Amino acid sequence: MFGNLGAFVNGNMFMGLFGPEVGLKLPEAEAHQVVASGGGPFGPAERPMTGYVSLPAGIAAGQARRLAARSLEYVGALPAKRPKKPKKAPPRSTR
Repeated sequence: MFGNLGAFVNGNMFMGLFGPEVGLKLPEAEAHQVVASGGGPFGPAERPMTGYVSLPAGIAAGQARRLAARSLEYVGALPAKRPKKPKKAPPRSTR
């Protein structure tokens, strides 16, 4: 993944940490509201994660909890990710 902590539901990440930023996956309209209130892209500056926004600095704890719960609800309604099939090991030499 991106090397930081993430919270998942049904195999899909709904919330994560990247440095000091808390990122959430929200419906587009709600994500735009978060950005309008001071949030921004989530993830590395050169390659932010599509569909995720970082919470604004100084957001009230109650508002952050409500957005995290909304993210869990939204992502929990998405189809579950199927586990990836394990890669086959190369054949062993019989010498």
